[in-house]
Amino acid sequence: MSRQYETVIGLEVHIELATKTKIFCGCSTAFGGAPNSHTCPVCTGMPGSLPVLNRQVVEYAVAVGLATNCRITQYCKFDRKNYFYPDNPQNYQISQLYLPVCRDGGIEIETAAGRKVVGIHEIHMEEDAGKLIHDEWEDCTLVDFNRSGVPLIEVVSEPDMRSAEEVIAYLEKLRLIAQYLGASDCKLQEGSMRADVNLSVREAGSGKLGTRTEMKNLNSFKAITRAIEGERRRQIELLEEGRPVVQETRRWDDNKEYSYAMRSKEDAKDYRYFPEPDLPPVVIADDWIEAIRARQPELHDAKRTRYESEFGLPAYDAGILTSDKKLADLFEATTALCGRPKKVSNWLMVETMRLLKEHERPVEELDFSPENLAKLIGLQEKGVINGTVAKKIFEIIFTEDIDPLEYVKEHGLETVGDEGAIRQTVERVMEENPQSVADYRSGKHKAMGFLVGQTMRAMGGKADPGAVNRIVKELLERE
Repeated sequence: MSRQYETVIGLEVHIELATKTKIFCGCSTAFGGAPNSHTCPVCTGMPGSLPVLNRQVVEYAVAVGLATNCRITQYCKFDRKNYFYPDNPQNYQISQLYLPVCRDGGIEIETAAGRKVVGIHEIHMEEDAGKLIHDEWEDCTLVDFNRSGVPLIEVVSEPDMRSAEEVIAYLEKLRLIAQYLGASDCKLQEGSMRADVNLSVREAGSGKLGTRTEMKNLNSFKAITRAIEGERRRQIELLEEGRPVVQETRRWDDNKEYSYAMRSKEDAKDYRYFPEPDLPPVVIADDWIEAIRARQPELHDAKRTRYESEFGLPAYDAGILTSDKKLADLFEATTALCGRPKKVSNWLMVETMRLLKEHERPVEELDFSPENLAKLIGLQEKGVINGTVAKKIFEIIFTEDIDPLEYVKEHGLETVGDEGAIRQTVERVMEENPQSVADYRSGKHKAMGFLVGQTMRAMGGKADPGAVNRIVKELLERE
């Protein structure tokens, strides 16, 4: 490949909003219900049914718009996007084309290459479609309308990203904003955050955009990264062979790591958009915007900076703790109870992360209470239990959220601080392991660790480690 190419990427990100009911009816938005159990005449497109806008959808959309530095469209309205597809019960989708609720924003991302602002062209409100379920046994396709009418915002970026790394940084930032606002849980595995990637390549230095393709069916950050790299290679190969890139929608198959053409890319005119006749315009007054602004919580960037200044945490710790709202809330609540921010940070970043990985659970499923973690930290700080016992108890807190104070009392796990008892145990261990004693006295000081471990084991892990180390060293160095 003699020529150098630049990748140009823009994203259309659908975020499912965390309302309890759908955008135009009172049906539940809960995930996982029996097929077609969360439906009514409105969200199944029955003749004569009329939509009524859910006010909370507008509030979430404006909140995300403010957090992404957008201009709020104070007079906005809905439009009909007309197309036929089996999971689209009305044969149209209520969306926003001409007057989207938010426009002209941007968020700052940070990658190894530095910081940059990715522009946001618009954010619009719309309803989701249903879901097709392909039954291979019966050789048929079934339709579940539970998702039909679930409220979405679509965040349309400018074509400002140049690599998969920048795309993931942008998506992570957008995910954190929506989570911190409480606007969405952004679970990619459940489809509450979905990204379509618009990608083109051009010769480096050219100011003209190449022909873009849109890739769908991307449900993880890893899949998005692989899809970007795969589509970039495909387009460059076409250009190197002198063949044109066709503007089309493609489906990414993550198992085969290849994309397939689905259909030629439609333009807005193909959808025959026209103003939605069943919904009046939405007027967003100044005082409504200010009320939403006043309720905006502390977002990720501000929280990370505060953790460094207020709690004295290293930048790395602050970054990890604020990488998920659930983790940040747990950190703050526990710290408020015990006043030991660095200790809390260590428990969350080391033991909690280890157990999450072992149990294959996401952070949002953490369900132990800050009160019990704070009690555990207090018990260790006061010397009631040692570090080894604390870790064992924490594993039970992680799964069962038990009260550590009661557990210690019930199981007799208090640290043994009786130096007489410790000394007797050390002497017995040394008598049983004369070779280790001889090794230490001949200069092999690692042997001391073995003797300390054997003493702790003999005392059921409940001895004061500091006292054990001191007494072992004292007896080893006695001639």
